[in-house]
Amino acid sequence: MIGGLAVERKISIPSLLLFIVLVGFPQISETIYTPSLPDISKHLQASSNMIQLTLSIYFLGFAFGVFCWGRLSDSIGRRPALLWGILVYGIGSLGCYLSGSAEWLLLSRFIQAFGASTGSVVTQTILRESIDGAKRHAVFAQISAALAFTPAIGPLIGGWVDQTLGFRAVFGTLVVMSVAVFMYTFVSLPETKISSPSKISTLSVARRLMSDTRVWAFGFLIGTTNGILFSYYAEAPFLFMEYFQMRPGTFGFFGIFVAMSSIFGAMLSKKLLTRFPAEKIIFIGSVVTALGATCLTAHALSGMDPSAISLMIMIASIFTLLLGIGMAIPNCLSLALIQYSDVLGTAGAIFGLGYYVVVSLITSGMSYLHSGSLVTMPLYFLVLAISMAIVSKRLVEQAKR
Repeated sequence: MIGGLAVERKISIPSLLLFIVLVGFPQISETIYTPSLPDISKHLQASSNMIQLTLSIYFLGFAFGVFCWGRLSDSIGRRPALLWGILVYGIGSLGCYLSGSAEWLLLSRFIQAFGASTGSVVTQTILRESIDGAKRHAVFAQISAALAFTPAIGPLIGGWVDQTLGFRAVFGTLVVMSVAVFMYTFVSLPETKISSPSKISTLSVARRLMSDTRVWAFGFLIGTTNGILFSYYAEAPFLFMEYFQMRPGTFGFFGIFVAMSSIFGAMLSKKLLTRFPAEKIIFIGSVVTALGATCLTAHALSGMDPSAISLMIMIASIFTLLLGIGMAIPNCLSLALIQYSDVLGTAGAIFGLGYYVVVSLITSGMSYLHSGSLVTMPLYFLVLAISMAIVSKRLVEQAKR
């Protein structure tokens, strides 16, 4: 206040690298230990089903974290919410490193995810309030391009570390990463929240979302596409490393293949946007996903063997499946809350809670169904992909009205 006049404080814009680090570290944490799943199962003397639950519990913790940190950042500020969240993430990572049982690992993964979620929800809020207009769209595009590789970086690092130093070193890597991210954020992140937001009733926004059939549809589609993706990360290590006898380091390189299929899907989606509405592209992506799941199921039912040809057919089918997911996800995220710009922060927190619960349920389903059969994962994905096609078809019909 100068001379009785309020002076608006200029917001300092964080660096692009900091944005990428803050949004990227939760995704690396989701997948870095997937090449270690068979080793963890053996050393903790737990079933494969139980160890796979450590992936689905991550999304449950992430779901609650997205809601809590999003709301808390409005109360205490963006910078404190991020720093506290990263600290909780580090505690959870240390718990994973020290885990002596599957139950302790499950609890630690929940804590780890709860803290990591601050990197997703609060960083997006900072980006929206510190950068305006076309520049913000450009930054989102740059971050999205970089993040396409973060799920790939996780298994690549984790596979090499596990193969060289063992699975505990993988969790030790996350402890070191938490310290590095905390220090980088502490030194580099300014506070971007200037004024207190107007009072928004969480209950009223929740009721508004619950009565919107399009929000339900997009929540299902986003949750299901991510559920398929991370169910693949849960099941694939057992499939490739036990059936095809891959070493953890070799399997880690498959993360690059997953990233490339998603990137190609996003590029194809962008090209198709010049010819079709976004709802139509979501439907096309769902059909492509169903096609890949059908090919994968047919290959498994026909008698898959551990030969090089069989492996190539499987890879091509998975690539097709993930290509469709890459086409659908960006458009779902873009359209989901387009009618909620007046309450975007609260709506985003509630919506994120909802679809991450769906992700957790789907990955839990994969853990429950895991039996060592080569047919289980393809059939599961086929049912989910057909459901996606049905829901997205209805979105197309609604858009025409």
